[in-house]
Amino acid sequence: MATSVRRTTLTLPLAALGPDNPLPALRGPEDVHRIEIPRDTALPADMARQIGYRPLRSILPTRMRDGYGRDRRRTDLDALVIENDKLRATVLPGFGGRVYSLHHKPTGRELLYRNPVVQPAAFALNGAWFSGGIEWNIGATGHTTLSCAPLHAARVPAPDGGEMLRLWEWERLRDLPFQVDLWLPDGAEFLYVGVRIRNPHHHTAPVYWWSNTAVPEDEHTRVLAPAEAAWHFGYERTLRRVPVPESAGADRTYPLRSEFPADYFYDLPEDARPWIASLDRDGRGLVQTSTAALSGRKLFLWGAGRAGRRWQRWLTEPGTGGYAEIQAGLARTQLEHVPLDAGGEFSWLEAYGPLDADPAQVHGADWTAARGTVESRLAAVLPRDEVDAAYAAWLPYADVEPKEQLATGSGWGALEVARAGLDLPGTPFAPATLGAEQQPWLTLIRTGELPAAGPVPGPAPVAPAWRDLLESARPGPAVEYHLGLAQWHADDRAQAVRSWERALAHGAGCLPLYCLAVAESVAGETAHAADRFTQAFDCAVGSAGSDDPAVARAWRDALPALVREAVPVLLAVDRADTAAGMLAALRPAERAGGRFRLLAAQILLAQGQPAAAREIFDEGFEIADLREGAEVLSDTWYAIAERLVAGDGPITTDTAARARAEHPLPERYEFRMRPAETA
Repeated sequence: MATSVRRTTLTLPLAALGPDNPLPALRGPEDVHRIEIPRDTALPADMARQIGYRPLRSILPTRMRDGYGRDRRRTDLDALVIENDKLRATVLPGFGGRVYSLHHKPTGRELLYRNPVVQPAAFALNGAWFSGGIEWNIGATGHTTLSCAPLHAARVPAPDGGEMLRLWEWERLRDLPFQVDLWLPDGAEFLYVGVRIRNPHHHTAPVYWWSNTAVPEDEHTRVLAPAEAAWHFGYERTLRRVPVPESAGADRTYPLRSEFPADYFYDLPEDARPWIASLDRDGRGLVQTSTAALSGRKLFLWGAGRAGRRWQRWLTEPGTGGYAEIQAGLARTQLEHVPLDAGGEFSWLEAYGPLDADPAQVHGADWTAARGTVESRLAAVLPRDEVDAAYAAWLPYADVEPKEQLATGSGWGALEVARAGLDLPGTPFAPATLGAEQQPWLTLIRTGELPAAGPVPGPAPVAPAWRDLLESARPGPAVEYHLGLAQWHADDRAQAVRSWERALAHGAGCLPLYCLAVAESVAGETAHAADRFTQAFDCAVGSAGSDDPAVARAWRDALPALVREAVPVLLAVDRADTAAGMLAALRPAERAGGRFRLLAAQILLAQGQPAAAREIFDEGFEIADLREGAEVLSDTWYAIAERLVAGDGPITTDTAARARAEHPLPERYEFRMRPAETA
């Protein structure tokens, strides 16, 4: 059959995303990937430079996506299919353009781990993410903020005269446009993926890219790559070089021979063909390869321990098989960001397809022979020069304009085009995509004035060019509030505080109070932050009782997000009664949520009621948006246990040991991704 691109519908159990967090995301990303490099670890010079290059200070201008739960309903999802007579790739344009399935027709094999449910979890930089398939990660260390967001999609002419599926969007953390072209030549058994990231600005930009592929996993699954060493990163937060395949007494190329989750960034020789494969007991599975620009390769494994298995069940449907991830990136590790010159671009071609190799060699004790047989089979089914030729054939088509729009992403790219007059061939950000969120900013461009955008404004641009426009605009509450966000994003914290104080003087309402509370908390001024959070809470409660229905509704909906951030700060300065009052102000359905059940237990513990706090755990609750690497459940459980054992006496080393022995952590609360002794 000729290659085709078509629309379809997938019906899957889905936990609805719900609304985004209405408060600006001022805090930096969770510190899961903070590293401590041992003194005796010699990093390559480029890695050392890139690990420290332009880290994120916050996830502005995006918002946290934490409005989802864990109740799933069968839902129709828009999908796009590209197929020929050998492969069928199914793409979800509304979920970051993820390749949900890659089906090999001649054998009837699914080459990817295809999650039977869409269950958001807090793994993306801005929260909501789900597992499975092939995802395109751009922005900064972690899963992209576009994990559960729509991309633009269209049909585009392919180099062989057929059709490609193009996905594109404006990535807002780094303000860069990117595109992903999926191409299946007629009769090919490999899906080609052309990727391009452009820097249309007059300054160098930090770039992060990793293509993450979930693959089925069992005790016989082996991941192979052309390397004899890897950089190991575990949730103990250390980076160290280890041999491949065996380290610490086990063959780590088998994902289930590790206990805890971990990353293995393979140290490929400079002249090696970049590839990575996941093969089963029969030597069959998926291989991914690329042109030389995408040089990084990684295995992520959950491990066979209790926490890893718990996370797998959390992210998918209990009773289904597990998965590991094989990944490919622009740098050696995911802790690095690569500079892209002004006006420059990065581009490359990837290929995904089936591979069969001799299982005796694949699973043999001779690692050189094992990876050699895979490399030989790859060379036979897809020679390296064919990948390079496909890349050269694709490049001229990267600028070809789309023929037919198949899905629509956000209006933020169109706003940047309107501001800067950008010319981005191949990735049109049409004025028709501009929506209500962009309208105040269009007004700023055209008139120099920024109108108010409702009682709780939506996500706003914060890049230097927008800061310049705000600094030139007529002062007012909206201008001062948003100028503070832009200054905070630029790490100009003192100026941000001054802008929010001016916004308060202009009568901007509750949001500047919240921003000032976060600023004081981040600065370590916890008592002042507690005072400010209390003021913001009182303001929000008053606004929620407003006679204006729009104002009342907006602040009633924002109140849980505010309480969630305020309570831990209040508890840190022994104001448990004030925290309890805030929690009581929420609606019963809100207080019944897992996050607020945990806060209730922490408040009771602080009030000297450990037995009542323990009852909340015994009744059971789930925190839908538990962060990757979070240990708050186990920490709170053992804090309660220690107080139960110690009574009114001091908590000693012996008391803590007794608490752990007499009150073991129930499995439902076990999410620790590192050994307990390092937690």
